[in-house]
Amino acid sequence: MTNLPVTLADIEQAARRIEGRILRTPFVLSASLSERCGVAVGLKLEHHQTTGSFKLRGATNAVLSLSPEERARGVVAASTGNHGRALAHAAKAEGSVATICMSRLVPENKVAEIRRLGAHVRIVGRSQDEAQVEVDRLVAEDGLVMVPPFDNPAVVAGQGTLGLEIVEAMPDVATVLVPLSGGGLAAGVAAAVKGRSPGTRVIGLTMERGAAMKASLDAGRPVQVEEKASLADSLGGGIGLDNAVTFRMCRDLLDGVILLSEAEIAAGMRHAYTQEREVIEGGAAVGIAALLSGRLGKLDGPVAVILSGRNVDMGLHQRVVNGEADPFAEDAA
Repeated sequence: MTNLPVTLADIEQAARRIEGRILRTPFVLSASLSERCGVAVGLKLEHHQTTGSFKLRGATNAVLSLSPEERARGVVAASTGNHGRALAHAAKAEGSVATICMSRLVPENKVAEIRRLGAHVRIVGRSQDEAQVEVDRLVAEDGLVMVPPFDNPAVVAGQGTLGLEIVEAMPDVATVLVPLSGGGLAAGVAAAVKGRSPGTRVIGLTMERGAAMKASLDAGRPVQVEEKASLADSLGGGIGLDNAVTFRMCRDLLDGVILLSEAEIAAGMRHAYTQEREVIEGGAAVGIAALLSGRLGKLDGPVAVILSGRNVDMGLHQRVVNGEADPFAEDAA
């Protein structure tokens, strides 16, 4: 653990740094899922965070880690939506300005909210990798300071504060289910959880369509995958071929990765709404989806599920809740 790019000490320092600037979100037991699974299932309601997702933790820690001169130059990032919203909020709170580069696959509701927070928005290409090219140009030509959405020690440490709160709320937790995209959340949470509770399993969950981290872990190195539309849009995007932090941490710390179909993700969203009375986006529903699908097998102790974000287009959410045809199912692609 001490040889990792982000350690438990880094995460504990991040928790002190961002205290008072982010919400300590609720952790509640789910009666419906506990009954279904035969063990206690707790839900970490991170979608109640100020900007609607966990991303505010990492963005805030990263911005606060910059020098005043760096903040004055302005910050820039590529995003599938939630990091952009968080960085826009964190930058504004510290007197800086954010520029967010996104692909055309990012839902308009997320783009509009980033603009509302005062950030400059650039829509580039059809993948996060293409948006990253514009980020690199702005850093080189305009002197902006890049705050990556995941592959950055300060961002990972900030996301890891969520893991500290989970272990404090459920000290005997046996399994933590964490959404997996570029790996910032999964890496940080795994480092925090295993630093405090070494025997706890941490399982990454993602969609079948364009799962870059899973493909990279299978290949033993970062690889590119085709980015595809999904209900779990916030889990899209590549991990970067020069990934320096999250690939290694996910490889060394995660106890497994589970892929979920669009139908399973939709079922997770419906359950969250009808049984838990929570509105969550597809990327946040993967933990519930995994439990409902039975893919985890027999569970041997309490389970914590991270509901990571709520920034979903409400028209899409209504169609999913009503059980209409899943718009991103393979047979509709």
